Amino acid sequence: MANAQNTTALPAKTAAEAGNMTYIAPIAGWLVPGLGHIIQRRYIRGVLLMLAVCTMFFAGLAMEGKVYSFNTGDLLDMLGFVGDIGAGLLYFLARARDWGIGNIHRALADYGTKYIVVAGLLNVITAVDAYHIAIGKKQ
Repeated sequence: MANAQNTTALPAKTAAEAGNMTYIAPIAGWLVPGLGHIIQRRYIRGVLLMLAVCTMFFAGLAMEGKVYSFNTGDLLDMLGFVGDIGAGLLYFLARARDWGIGNIHRALADYGTKYIVVAGLLNVITAVDAYHIAIGKKQ
């Protein structure tokens, strides 16, 4: 009996077919949110992702959220740093300008801190998505 499964999966590109885009797209997408999609001519998706990540990051800063620095003492601070650094150049800009000092006296600042961390994590997901597009695994 013949196999009745109908596979409609898209063929994945090989590394040679994808060229350097397999390396450039995720790195560019991590550094500048949405850029990994924009350089692959996914303009609408790239702009929407850029707006989402930047809006969340700057809304977190506006709420006086904390931008974590590298710290080996507290586990939650280390995890916050990993989430924050996912925002790429936004993180380095905030650290260079001393933004995100945090205000422990306001409950809204805690929400702002979470916005900043989630913006970084969302940016990592978008960089992975840009990689999957570059290798042909996703359209």
